[in-house]
Amino acid sequence: MSYVNKYTPQPGPTVADSELYGPDPYDINFAFPLHQETLQTSRLKLVPFIPSLHAGTYWNHVKDRRDELLRYYTVYFHTPAEFLAWHELTFRRNPLWIYLAIIDKTRPDPAHPDWGGSLAGTVGLINGSAKNLQMEPGYIMVFPEFQHTHVAKEMVAICLNYILQLPSASPPGLGFRRAQWCANPQNAPSIGLAERMGFKREGTLRYTVVLPKELAQYGRQGRAGDAFEKLSSRDTAVLALCCDDWENGAREKVQAFIQ
Repeated sequence: MSYVNKYTPQPGPTVADSELYGPDPYDINFAFPLHQETLQTSRLKLVPFIPSLHAGTYWNHVKDRRDELLRYYTVYFHTPAEFLAWHELTFRRNPLWIYLAIIDKTRPDPAHPDWGGSLAGTVGLINGSAKNLQMEPGYIMVFPEFQHTHVAKEMVAICLNYILQLPSASPPGLGFRRAQWCANPQNAPSIGLAERMGFKREGTLRYTVVLPKELAQYGRQGRAGDAFEKLSSRDTAVLALCCDDWENGAREKVQAFIQ
């Protein structure tokens, strides 16, 4: 039997400078209903991250602390343009992912009174699947000024409510069966937060992501002779909170953080 292989590598997608801030009016391009009433508490709210509104403040928080704030990410940004291109390609153009701004209502921002609070960080809702009824919070960042407060716990509780509550509930959720949490095994605070919120550790996947050189120390050493021998790979700790957990006590535990 004869065969051919005519595969030709195609160039990856790019973002022109004119596209870094997305279209106008801004299109979040998200495949799932975004229930605003579910995505907030009396002290916190999650809203779509709109680059023209939020990117400047985000970068002011991150630019001088990138090594600290990005150390457990799988990407590294040197410039605002790199961050904006990543956001456009990874989130806005992917209808199964959305990037959300975390707004702390307890701290007004005089420079942005229309926000109803201060930008405290960001969280993505990623890997959404209507077919498999699952989604995960990911690429979480809470700025240092807002760490060790209500922000992280309430953000996770909001995400769990949104993912796991049934559409018939009040306020409604997506009614998915699985909320997943992935973290670098070295990131003990992330894993600890997930476990406090009810996630159960399921295991560790080894060598899951090749890391950029700036994050080499947070992964396993590469193998001599392979395509990325000078770059390390990250293991991934996997946790989940599923619908059976939710219906057997986890809901009440989670909602206690936001009531």
